[in-house]
Amino acid sequence: MNIQAGVSLSLSLLPLLAFSQSTTKVDVLPVESWEEVSFKGNTVYSASKDSDQEPSLVAISKGTASALAKRIKINLDKTPYLNWRWRIEHILNNPDEQTKEGDDYPARIYVVKEGGWVPWRTRSLNYVWSSNQAVGTVWPSAYTDQSMMISVNSGNSNAGQWQSERRDIKQDFKTFFGEDVTEIDVVAIMTDTDNTDSTATAWYSDIYFSSD
Repeated sequence: MNIQAGVSLSLSLLPLLAFSQSTTKVDVLPVESWEEVSFKGNTVYSASKDSDQEPSLVAISKGTASALAKRIKINLDKTPYLNWRWRIEHILNNPDEQTKEGDDYPARIYVVKEGGWVPWRTRSLNYVWSSNQAVGTVWPSAYTDQSMMISVNSGNSNAGQWQSERRDIKQDFKTFFGEDVTEIDVVAIMTDTDNTDSTATAWYSDIYFSSD
């Protein structure tokens, strides 16, 4: 589904998180600190009971598609790196992720640079746990070329295990859009299975931006 179309229009104004000198944390809990944006039904997001991990959020999707989004200004000149941890139960059954019919992911985290008065200038980077695309594969969303999909984890080999990820957001905007973006406006997470009418469970934790 076209994620960013709903994000810009549906988010209420949320308090901006304060910058630290080297990191900016995006608290995953409480769930109420996020704004839910629904595309088809509602993925169930709740606090996880994992005791051996940082506070985490669990997402359960059963043929549904909704995201949790947080409006937050991040200065990419100061903290360009997005860091996070996630875990999935299992991948989906071999969807064609580059088509609308297969545009589902057990886990994804994405950032949005809004276009203001020119919404067609809105850009988003989607970091996905792919069911079949090799790590490092990049392709435009099946819904809009304003949104790029980037496979940062793939397959079932790491399923059931917490994985730590890190991306240079500023460099990725430059690489994939050819634009020097200095600030983003929204961070979101999403587990969705509406197009494939399947099920998925994922956990998200320890999301923060850093200077290095």
